[in-house]
Amino acid sequence: MDRLHYFVILTTFVMSTAVGLTAIFFFILYRRRSETQTTPHIEPAPLLEAAFVIIPLAFFLLWWVMGYRTAIGLATPPADAMDIYVQGKKWMWKFAYPGGPNSVNVLRVPSGRPVRLLMTSRDVIHSFYVPEFRVKQDVLPGRYSQVWFQAVEPGRFQILCAEYCGAGHSIMRGEVIVLKAEEYEDWVSAQHRGLATKQDGPPTALDFAPPLGNLVDQGRRLAQEQGCVKCHSVDGSQHIGPTWLDLYGRRERLSDGRIVNVDEGYITESMMDPFAKIVDGFKPVMPSFANKLAGPEVAAIVEYIKSLQSDAVRTGPSEGPAYAPVRGR
Repeated sequence: MDRLHYFVILTTFVMSTAVGLTAIFFFILYRRRSETQTTPHIEPAPLLEAAFVIIPLAFFLLWWVMGYRTAIGLATPPADAMDIYVQGKKWMWKFAYPGGPNSVNVLRVPSGRPVRLLMTSRDVIHSFYVPEFRVKQDVLPGRYSQVWFQAVEPGRFQILCAEYCGAGHSIMRGEVIVLKAEEYEDWVSAQHRGLATKQDGPPTALDFAPPLGNLVDQGRRLAQEQGCVKCHSVDGSQHIGPTWLDLYGRRERLSDGRIVNVDEGYITESMMDPFAKIVDGFKPVMPSFANKLAGPEVAAIVEYIKSLQSDAVRTGPSEGPAYAPVRGR
């Protein structure tokens, strides 16, 4: 990102300076010396005209190639990336780890490991921005967006909201705390034990939170409490709604003939706006859970659905047609 930025800025700076100096030189050299003087008609050589078109075009195409490669790299997290759910809300950031702990405004990650953020908003459009990581991604209500990064070394880095979201926009700040791998594992273990592991400064009430369990366990409990399993089976059997077994990563046919990939965004949208995409063969009878589930609760149910995979999907069949790979697992 930095190389592309400086390449574009330096190239445009040099060319703008050259054009400006040339214009000043022409003002002086070809200034009007009498009332009868007229500007002569100039016919440039074809090679000169071609150079004026091809050289700038080559620079723009080069910038596009560099920008395209950068954009694809930013949009494609590695397969071994660690998932963390993020919810933007006036005016705070909430983080939910599949391994267990939740946190507010403080994101702890291990150094040297790619991290994928699955982000949604509770209210309005926010934008998750970490300047030092060159990471900025809009966070939208009712759907998931994603971004990934890999912190190189331990440290503390500021999180900002880069989209005006109301009166408290300027105070919607957070912090990424990058820990060494072993320190991160110790912190996660301590959270599971319900112990305080403050890195520096006095402990707060959040540091003495009770054990939380992992998101899959939370999602299983929430699915039962919210009545999800009354309509969706988890063993592949037919029911009122589509089965959750092997749902994640599947290509579903909708009632209007479209094909969709079942990912985090689709699952979340189906909970918040169940009539938006109706699976072929099923009736539109599911109620909306908008404003009924908090961000970490939605993330927990999504993680529970992602965990419901048969052995054939986990390992692949020994013979016959290949199964499509399940992203992130």
